[in-house]
Amino acid sequence: MYRSGAVMAWNVFRFCTALRGLGSIMILLVLGVVGVTYYAVVLTNYGPSLASSGGFLDVLIALSVLVLFHCLLVMLLWCYFSVVFTDPGSVPPNWRPELDEERGETDPLTTSEFGASPADSGNPRIRFCRKCNQLKPPRCHHCSVCGRCVLKMDHHCVWVVNCVGALNYKYFLLFLFYTFLETTVVTLSLLPQFIAFFSDGEIPGTPGTLATTFLAFVLNLAFALSVLGFLIMHISLVSGNTTTIEAYEKKTSPKWRYDLGRKRNFEQVFGLDKRYWFIPAYSEEDLRRIPALHGLEYPSKPDLDAQE
Repeated sequence: MYRSGAVMAWNVFRFCTALRGLGSIMILLVLGVVGVTYYAVVLTNYGPSLASSGGFLDVLIALSVLVLFHCLLVMLLWCYFSVVFTDPGSVPPNWRPELDEERGETDPLTTSEFGASPADSGNPRIRFCRKCNQLKPPRCHHCSVCGRCVLKMDHHCVWVVNCVGALNYKYFLLFLFYTFLETTVVTLSLLPQFIAFFSDGEIPGTPGTLATTFLAFVLNLAFALSVLGFLIMHISLVSGNTTTIEAYEKKTSPKWRYDLGRKRNFEQVFGLDKRYWFIPAYSEEDLRRIPALHGLEYPSKPDLDAQE
C-alpha cells in the first residue's frame, strides 16, 4: 500500500515537472498558430484581394474580413498575455482569517485557536496547507505545478503557462471568448478556399500558400470547436459562482454557499462597470467595492453550510 502511494506521488511529481518544463514552448506554439493564420488570411488571401482591381463587392468583403480579423486578434493577444503575465493570486505574508468563512461560521477566530503551530492545532476551523506551510484563505487551493497556493484557483492552464485564479480568471474567460470569435471568423473566411481544394477547377497560388491555407483552416476549425466547449463550461461555472475545482468537489451537493444569483455571480468576476466587461482590466471603483476581485473575501449565503 505504501509502495503504490509512493509510486503515485512520484508519477504526479514527474507530470508536474513536465508541465513546468513546457514553459515558453506553449507560448511559442500559440504564436506559431497565430502566425500561420495571419499568413493564410492576410498575406495569402484577403490582403491580395484588397489590393487587386476586383469588383466593389470583393473589395468590401476583403476589407470587412481584414478589419474584423485584426480587431479580434488584438483583443485575443491582449487577453492572452494578460493571463500569462498576471499573478493569479498569492496568499499575503502573515495572513490570518478572522472567521471560518468556508464553513459559514460567524464566530471570530481567537488567537488561542491558532496555537503555537497552526499545522498541529487540529482545529477544523483553520485551513492550513502543509506543502506551503501557511494558512489558506477561503476557496484557495494548492497548485502542484506552480508549487504554491493560489487564490480561488480554477485550474493550471498549460496554454497560458500559468494558473487561472482570482486575479486573472476574467482575463482567461475573455481569452476564450475572443479566441472563439477569431477562430470562427477565420474558419468562415477560409471556407471557400477549403471547398475549392475538392473541386476540379484550378486553384490559384503556390503549393506553399495552398498548404498554409489548408492548415490554417483545419487548425482554426479545431480550435473553434474545442474552445466553444470550454467557453460553455465556464459560462456555466460563472453563472453558479464556482470554479472547476469546486465544481468537482461539490458535485454531490445541490446547494452552494457562494451562489448569489446569476447577476451577482457575474459581477463577482466581471465587475459592475460595463465599460470594462470586454477588456482585461477593472475600474478602480470596482476594485474598491468588490472584495472578491482581490481573492481573499467572498460574499456568501449565511444560511447554507459550505460544501467542502
